[in-house]
Amino acid sequence: MEVINKTGRRKTAVARVYLTAGSGNIVVNGKDYKEYFTTEMLQYVANQAFEVTNTLNQFDVKANLDGGGVRGQAEALRLGIARALCELDLQYRPALKAKGLLTRDSRMVERKKPGRPKARKRFQFSKR
Repeated sequence: MEVINKTGRRKTAVARVYLTAGSGNIVVNGKDYKEYFTTEMLQYVANQAFEVTNTLNQFDVKANLDGGGVRGQAEALRLGIARALCELDLQYRPALKAKGLLTRDSRMVERKKPGRPKARKRFQFSKR
């Protein structure tokens, strides 16, 4: 099996994922994913695509993460892995799609508007 290269995004986080056959090692920015994602929840999110497709410990992942926060990076990694698994074998697609792992979450931070303190907040109104 050759290397499969896919991209995942969430908010401003970008994950470039390289999937190869292996023993389940996930390396993120040169570190083990359990060292990079310190909480159990983020580790679960990073592994979710493998759990849904029953392919734990079958593939090695090397990922470069950039931008955003830790949660956004974990979800970007999940999307990249899910896309790579779909390219590898189309039989994984229905299970991943049913769990919503192939959908790019397009919600972004709304921009700040001029003349206001934040995107929607207004300065206090004074009648007199």
